[in-house]
Order: sequence, then C-alpha cells, then structure tokens
Amino acid sequence: MRKSKGKKTISLVVMCLLLLSLLLVGCDEVEADLPVEISEPAPEVLESFDQELANKSNQFGFQMFQQLMEGEENKMISPTSMYTALAMTMNGADGETREAMAKTLEVEGVDLETFNLNNKLRQYLLQEADEEVTLRIANSLWMREGISLNPAFIHNNQQYYSAAANALDFSTEEAVERINQWVEDSTEGLIEEIVEYPIDPQTLLFLINAVYFQGDWTTAFDPDKTTEEAFYRSEETLKGISFMNRQDEFLYLEKEEAFQAIRLPYGEKEQMAMYVFLPWKERSLESFVDDLSTEQWEEWKNQFSRREGHLKLPRFTMAYEKSLKEALSRMGMEIAFDPTQADFSEMVSWEQGENAFISDIKHKSFIEVEETGTEAAAVTSVEVRVTSMPIEEPFQMVVNRPFYFMIHDEGTNEILFMGMVAEPK
Repeated sequence: MRKSKGKKTISLVVMCLLLLSLLLVGCDEVEADLPVEISEPAPEVLESFDQELANKSNQFGFQMFQQLMEGEENKMISPTSMYTALAMTMNGADGETREAMAKTLEVEGVDLETFNLNNKLRQYLLQEADEEVTLRIANSLWMREGISLNPAFIHNNQQYYSAAANALDFSTEEAVERINQWVEDSTEGLIEEIVEYPIDPQTLLFLINAVYFQGDWTTAFDPDKTTEEAFYRSEETLKGISFMNRQDEFLYLEKEEAFQAIRLPYGEKEQMAMYVFLPWKERSLESFVDDLSTEQWEEWKNQFSRREGHLKLPRFTMAYEKSLKEALSRMGMEIAFDPTQADFSEMVSWEQGENAFISDIKHKSFIEVEETGTEAAAVTSVEVRVTSMPIEEPFQMVVNRPFYFMIHDEGTNEILFMGMVAEPK
C-alpha cells in the first residue's frame, strides 16, 4: 500500500463500479464532456435539503451490509458510494426498472428531480463538513465511442453529480489506462486499477463513483502505549495484534446483554466520527448486524453520554472487494440485470433487438486505522473534557474480538462507511 503524505488516523477509499452492457450498440459519436464542479448552492437551495430523504442512504446501507454478512471475514462498504452510483444510473432507467431501483433505494414516490437535487446537496454538505477532514466524492461516465447517450441523462449526471462524460475506444489498452488513471487520481493512489483489459465488446458504459476520506483523530492515541495482545475469534486466537490504548473521557454507550459502543471523533469540529460497536461475548456479531436499522441507529445515537474509561482498539488495515449483483437482485433490483427486461431507455436509444442492462456492480474498499492525529486539536479536546468528568465508574472497553464500525457525519446524519473486523491485519 502506498502511504499518503502527512499524519493520518484513517484513510478510506471506496470504489463503486457499474458496468452497463448493450447487446447491439449504436453508431453515433459522442464528444467527451468536461466535468462540472459542485459550486456552493444558493442559501435558499441549501434550505431545501431534506434530511429524512438523505437518511434513505443509511437504511440502504444497513440492508446491503446484512445481505453481505455470510461468512466471518473482514468487510467494509460505503453506503454513500453505492447509493450515489445507483442514483446516477437511475437517471437512465424507465418503467418497471426505475420503479425497482427506486424501491431498492427507498425512494418510491419521490420525484426524480427532487431526489437528484437532494443528492447534490448531500455531496456538497459532506465535502464541506470540516476543513481538517478530507472527504472527496468523485463521479464519472466512460462510454464506448460511437454510442449515442440521451443528452438529458448526461446533463442530469453533470448537473447533480458533477460526473464528467468521456467517449473512449474500448478496444484499446489506452482506454483502460485512462479510466484507471482517473481512479488512481481520485483515490490518492490507494486504488490503482478497477478496469481490466480487454473490455467486453458488449460493454456500453462505465459509471464510476469514488469516495476518499482521510481524518486525524481529535485526540490521538499515544504510539508508545500501543501493545501486542491477543484477538479472539470464534474458533481461534490471533496473537501479536497491535492494540492502541487510550485513557480518556469518551462518548460511550453500554447496552446490557447487547454491546459496548464508543464514538471517536475526527478534526476540531468533531462532526465526523468513527463508532465502534463491540457485542458482548455471549452475543455474535452476526446477530448484532441482523438487528441494525435506521430506527435502531437513531435511538442508539442519541443515548451516548460522556464517561471516563480505558479503550483498547486494534490497529488494522483492510481491503475488500465484492460484486453486488446478487445482493441487489435479492433487494429487488433483479429486473435491472435482465438482458431482455431491463429498461434503460432514458439512457440510450436503440434499434429493435437491442437492449441495455446492468451486467455487474463492483464495490471496492480500503481502510487503515492507526494512532496518529492532530496534536493541537488533541490538546484542545482534552482541556474541554477535563471540565466535565463523570461520576460513574470508569469503563473498560477491550476490542479483542470481532466488532462492527461505522464512519458517520453528524451534519448530514450520513453513514459514509460501515464494516466489520473479524481479523485485524
């Protein structure tokens, strides 16, 4: 892995790649379009941001994660990345296909323009959340030369998702290199390749979304206090795992016979944070994930309170890659993958006997968690917290067995990433 410059506590990159296949392609040429930057919306437009509509991304994420829970392995997804890529694609769907996608995204009955505008505002607010936290969301369209895409489809993805549309000769290695270069640039080099040569001759279009995050803990872990200890899986013990240690006041939640949880903020504003959930030994991580929902998360989120305690959290790095085709089919989007039934007529026009459909959806993620953080912010944070020490007995939270985590933005209530660690590496 290539290290990014400067101090960091966590670096995440998520790639969501959709491949749309056309059985018989058209022949009209499309000029590559320049990307459109997301400019600051007018105050009256920002005021139209619908928090309840934005929360649909969280519910989608919980349902997707539950679909991917089979097997005890490390895994991480970005609801933000998946949801954005599918929203872009839905602009090209019509009829039963659009209805199925809207149902899967939990936006049945929502006007498409309203949905698109809210997604634009969501992306803007997330990227402007904290100057000390780097969060970038990038979107792009890569089409085969000679294909005629619907101008409205291109316009909507440029206007609401700042997606550059580029026409390439998919038969060449240069096309693959150019797409992968965009991926590398958008992820600070942490993901260097997502398209392989040769591209299938029937491939019409790639829609790619990338989310890159880098944040320093508000209060850093002291590297000198990192220790090597055991991590306990269901049937084995992993020895020599590096555990970060911190004695401090935390936002903490404890549910009897359920779990311990802790909030670890980033940056001076503390608007973005990692939440770590550790089920008690008597409860499996799988049963914990099965109970996750937007309603449950909202209830728990409001119950965290400040409490003194000692945290032991493993340092870990994880890479995850998964096709989402089967999971999305089970979630109600099966028609979009059907070569004969899918309706993407709002994306591309074709002659009789031709049809566009989604051939695959690929999701890739990377995460690294370590000790370092912003030193000045850590001092400020400790000063503030010293004035409000709780009376309760200090807690002990030793994260030495499989656990669940999420990265959350308080401003938009967006869950950017969620995952489980079954084997710290």
